[in-house]
Amino acid sequence: MSAEESWLSANQRVLMAELAVLRERLERCGAQGSDPRAPPSEAVTREWEAARAALPAPSGLDVLCRAFSLSAFERGLLLLSAGSELDAGFGKRCATAQGDVRKEEPTVWLALGLLPGVHWSALAPDGPLRRFQLIELAGSTGLMSSAVRIHERVLHHLVGLRTLDERLLGLVEPVPVPQSLPRSWHAVAERMVSAWGHPGAQVLQLIGTDAGGLRTVAAAACGLAGLEPHLLRASVIPATPGELEVLSRLLEREAFLSRRAVLVDLEEGTGRAPALTLVERLRTPVLLLSREQIRSGRSTLLCAELPGLEAREQRALWEEALGSRASSLGHHLDRVVSCFPLGSTALRAASAEVEARAEHVPPEALPEVLWDACRAQARPRLEGLAQRIEPRARWEDLVLPPAQLEILRNLPAHVRQRARVYGDWGFGGQSSRGMGLSALFCGPSGTGKTMAAEVLAAELRVDLYRIDLSQVVDKYIGETEKNLRRVFDTAEESGALLLFDEADALFGKRSEVKDSHDRYANIEVGYLLQRLEAYRGLTLLTTNMRGALDTAFLRRIRFVVEFPFPSHEQRVELWRRAFPRSTPTEDLDVNRLARLGVAGGNIRNIALSAAFLAADAGEPVRMTHLRQAARSEYAKLERPLAELEGAEWN
Repeated sequence: MSAEESWLSANQRVLMAELAVLRERLERCGAQGSDPRAPPSEAVTREWEAARAALPAPSGLDVLCRAFSLSAFERGLLLLSAGSELDAGFGKRCATAQGDVRKEEPTVWLALGLLPGVHWSALAPDGPLRRFQLIELAGSTGLMSSAVRIHERVLHHLVGLRTLDERLLGLVEPVPVPQSLPRSWHAVAERMVSAWGHPGAQVLQLIGTDAGGLRTVAAAACGLAGLEPHLLRASVIPATPGELEVLSRLLEREAFLSRRAVLVDLEEGTGRAPALTLVERLRTPVLLLSREQIRSGRSTLLCAELPGLEAREQRALWEEALGSRASSLGHHLDRVVSCFPLGSTALRAASAEVEARAEHVPPEALPEVLWDACRAQARPRLEGLAQRIEPRARWEDLVLPPAQLEILRNLPAHVRQRARVYGDWGFGGQSSRGMGLSALFCGPSGTGKTMAAEVLAAELRVDLYRIDLSQVVDKYIGETEKNLRRVFDTAEESGALLLFDEADALFGKRSEVKDSHDRYANIEVGYLLQRLEAYRGLTLLTTNMRGALDTAFLRRIRFVVEFPFPSHEQRVELWRRAFPRSTPTEDLDVNRLARLGVAGGNIRNIALSAAFLAADAGEPVRMTHLRQAARSEYAKLERPLAELEGAEWN
């Protein structure tokens, strides 16, 4: 027999022995000259003592009475109401004792005459028996004649069953306690347990961007404290005061009965008011999980922030999740750790995808499967603030001087080897600044800045997001900073390449403070500097006006790449590449076309427009189509047509 089975058997024996004492008292109620409150008979006492002696741990009744600080009379009321459910002959004895064959349920009147230590406060609505719905009084003809009934959840507890109140099903869910944690997370869990040891410290906050990590660390803290964690999402918390009061009492009852702690998850985008109201009411251990610190009327002893995992800790999580497959991935895991700082939930989802696809791909394709799984899990949700661009350009599409190409080719190495250089080689300990990597692309429109961003995203195999400044920059104080926080926080796990086009609008020079708007604008610039240094992906800024950028930004930008206006030779090369191989052309003179003083972006526009003109005429692309398309482009640029005529088309 297992320890649990042994306790269940002994607990049932003790419960029956306790009820035997009540049965004797009920029988005395019907006998003349008997005192129901007299000590039990010797036989009943011996059975009670033997049952208690065989109990390996406190009984369910003992745990309940200690948890709710029940008096002897309250304990008797609870047992009296349980007797009707557990003993088939209990109801008839109650009816006999009450002198009415119809009253097989114990009433308040019967309890007052049967049980010792009577006190009226035991029946008060705010007393523990009724406040926590251990019993309920049923009846409409007065308090004294009301039947005393035990709640089903409480009855299950008395007999030793670990259940959850059916009204909480679908609202709360158990969270498994992890067997192990990364060292930095374990330290946070220990701090929270220590804080719970202080008087009055029931509500703690744990903040961070990794929702799965928050739950894991919170569950670990509960495990260390001997508590059973249950998650309650803010989205399911009722808003009406009555429903909130019922929920708070049910949660408190569960905490007392089974040492359960509540993890209240303030999910992003859900209403917080009902959740905070609930937290204010609870007087049992609560962990508030959120992305940022929440201020409420009730003070908390500790607000702990969940740190991001170090590279070696994240690799350890990967090795645990991938099992035996981790060894075959080798240095590919290091690349994944460096580029994708995934949260624990996303990490396990990616590893599950690798496991599911591993049987259907050759071993040499597994690194690519791992990378694609991470990329899909990390893809940020930046709707409204950014546009995802599918990278199509490759290195051979760039037409730049050798110096600029060399700088661009060096960029991916800084991204891929960041973990090794900063971590293993110790460069991260030499500076308090972050490991953010940013580059500034300067030059006239159409010189290839956005194309270079596509090339880098394709080389690194990461997503490319162009930040929509019209949605980010806000005239209202503080709103731009909030939007930027959302951009960086959401993109943090993805390792995405963030492209701030026309960055001078956002990263402009800080101004002299003349009013509150100037002060907040400068605060936004400072905030941007901080986030650029902390962001683990690659940030690209493009501008047509380098001189308009704040010098503090320029000092912190690792790479500055000048995209010059293309020379005649470069324009010749651009025209050679302007038409796909499948495009029909006839008698095109790229040297003459290169005499047009326009950048690569304009060259692409002219070539595309000429292709449409030729297709509509049912002809191959000729110089005449290009001349017509060039006239339209020059008109758009407000350039003089004399320059166009000087290109000598014929």
